[in-house]
Amino acid sequence: MNLSQQSDQSVKVRPARESRRSFWLQYLSLFSSLGTLLCCALPSVLVLFGLGATVASLLSSVPWLVALSRHKNWTFAIAGLLIASNFVYVYGVAPRLRTRTEQCAPGEEACVATARISTAVLWVSAAVYVIGFFVAYVLGPIFVWIDRSG
Repeated sequence: MNLSQQSDQSVKVRPARESRRSFWLQYLSLFSSLGTLLCCALPSVLVLFGLGATVASLLSSVPWLVALSRHKNWTFAIAGLLIASNFVYVYGVAPRLRTRTEQCAPGEEACVATARISTAVLWVSAAVYVIGFFVAYVLGPIFVWIDRSG
């Protein structure tokens, strides 16, 4: 096997590895943002709407949420890091890999659909994270400020 055949083979292997890495990065960012929503935002919103009994039954049936909320700073930090790294990958690394490896021709339907799905999952993850962050860290101080000023 000469050098040109070897480099062609390494180019074909690399996209599969990058695709797997992209899948796991998106998977982790989505579920870490859902974890932040479940541990911190959902119970706060339920209590806000007067559904404290629902929160009590939720915490009795899913006790690991208590441990997750005790470490909410780490949960939010790790989820934010994963989502930020996924943004870097989707908008920075993946387009360069597609053009460099020439695996996806411009306008190829399968690649366009996959990129669209990846981008949608990323933005949903980011929206869930922002909602969770707002409820866990911003909403409480706003209510305290409103209560003191009124």
